[in-house]
Amino acid sequence: MALIDRFLARFVKRGQLTVTYADGSIKSFGQPDAAFTDVAIRFADRSVPGRIVRHPALGAAEAFMDGTLIIERGDVRDLVNLLKGNTPWEDGGGLNPSLPIKLLDTVVHRVDRVNMARRSKKNVAHHYDLSDRLYDLFLDADRQYSCAYFTDPANSLEQAQADKKAHIVAKLAIGPGMRVLDIGCGWGGMALYIHAKTGAEVLGVTLSEEQLKVARRRAEDAGVADKVTFELIDYRALTGRFDRIVSVGMFEHVGPAHYKAFFRKCRELLTDDGVMLLHTIGRMGGPGVTDTFTTKYIFPGGYNPALSEIVRGYEGLKLFPTDIEVLRVHYALTIDHWYDRTVTAKDQIVALYDERFYRMWTFYLAGAAAAFRTGGMVNYQIQLSRSRLTLPLTRDYMIEGERALRG
Repeated sequence: MALIDRFLARFVKRGQLTVTYADGSIKSFGQPDAAFTDVAIRFADRSVPGRIVRHPALGAAEAFMDGTLIIERGDVRDLVNLLKGNTPWEDGGGLNPSLPIKLLDTVVHRVDRVNMARRSKKNVAHHYDLSDRLYDLFLDADRQYSCAYFTDPANSLEQAQADKKAHIVAKLAIGPGMRVLDIGCGWGGMALYIHAKTGAEVLGVTLSEEQLKVARRRAEDAGVADKVTFELIDYRALTGRFDRIVSVGMFEHVGPAHYKAFFRKCRELLTDDGVMLLHTIGRMGGPGVTDTFTTKYIFPGGYNPALSEIVRGYEGLKLFPTDIEVLRVHYALTIDHWYDRTVTAKDQIVALYDERFYRMWTFYLAGAAAAFRTGGMVNYQIQLSRSRLTLPLTRDYMIEGERALRG
C-alpha cells in the first residue's frame, strides 16, 4: 500500500473520500456519515501524494492552489472539514508533517516569531494592505476583521459583529470624558463605535497605511475627526496616559518574545485606575508553532499564543487580571460567513487577483474555520486593571452594560 493510502486510511474514518490518482486508479477511504459531505478529489500530478505525506497542510494547500489537487465533488471546505473533523483536538488528533520537516518548521517559526519593530510594519502590510475591494467583498459593512460574538448561532454576521463591539465595550465600563486607546485599530470600526456609544475620545493606532486611510476617512465622514483620531505608529512609540485600552486581533502579531514588553507598555500608558481588554486568537494546551501555510501565505510573523504565554507576559507587572473569557466556536461561525461571501464573490476576487489567489484564500478560510470548530484554537478576552478597585466586584455590570448598548 502506498504511503498516501496508509495516510488517508488512518485519518479518514467518518465520511467518505474518493481519490482519483494521476495514473487513473481510484480508491475510497472511510464510510459515508451524515455529519460530513462526501468528497471526491483528483491528483493531476504524480508528485502530489508525496507532497501531502511529507507536509499535509502545506502540501495539500499548494497542490490545491496550483490546480494539481482538483476537488470534483464537494469543495475545499468540505475537504478540510472531513480531514479535520476526523482528528479533533480533544481526541489528540491532528495532521502533522514528517518529523524532519516538523523539526525544521519549529526552528524557522521560533526565529520568525522574534517580531522586531522594523519587521512588524512589513508583516502587517503583507495581509492588511491587500485591495480594499477584497475586504469589502467578504467582511461586514463595518469591516470587523476579527471574531464576532454570536448570542444566537443563527444571527447575521452584521448582528454578531455589532454584538462583539457591545460585549467588549461593556466590559471596559467606558464613560464620557475618558481617553481610550485602540491598539491595532483596523479600519476604525471599534474606535468609532466607542465614541458613538460612550462619548469618549479615542486614539486608534495601526501599522497599515491602507487601514489608516480608510479609518481617517470614516472619522471625517462621521464628523468626529476631532474626537476619534488615527495614527500610523507602533504602539511601542506611544506616549501619554489613557483611561482605557482595547486591542482586538493585534496581539497575534506581537510575538512571544515581546509579550512582556507589550504589557509593560500598556501598563505605562494606563492611568492609575485604567483598564485594558485584550481580544486575541489563542491556542488551547501549551505553546506551539504556527502552521507553515499560514506563515508563508497569510500572516508572516503571526503566532496565536497559549493562555499560559499570555499570563507569563503580564505576571510581575502589577496588573490585576479581572476577567478572562474563552470564546470557543464563535470564530468558526464568523469565518463560515466570510467563506460563503468569498465564494459568492469568486468572479470579482479572480478579477482583482487570479484563480490561484482565490483558491489560496478559500483554503485559508476553510482551514481557519476548522481550527476553531474541531482544532485547538479559541479566542481569549482578557481584562486587566491597574487598580483592584476600579471595576465593580461582580460581572453583573458587564451584562447590564451590554444590554444597554445593544438596546
